[in-house]
Amino acid sequence: MNLKEIKKLDAYFKRTFQNPSLVVKTRPREDDSCELYFGSEFLGVVYRDEDEGELSYHFSMAILEVDL
Repeated sequence: MNLKEIKKLDAYFKRTFQNPSLVVKTRPREDDSCELYFGSEFLGVVYRDEDEGELSYHFSMAILEVDL
C-alpha cells in the first residue's frame, strides 16, 4: 500500500471509531497490507483487495479466548 492509502485508512479508522489512538502502520516487506494499532497494541491487519477494477480493504483481527 502506498502512503496515500495508509493515510486515508488511518483517518477512516479514527473517524469511524472516534478514537485518535488508532494508528495505521506499514508492514515490513509487505505491499498489499498494513497494520492497525491501538496505541502500541497490535489489533489486526488491513488487506488491500482489487478485483475487476474495484478496490476494497478487508480488516482481519484475531481474538484469543484468553483475552475474553
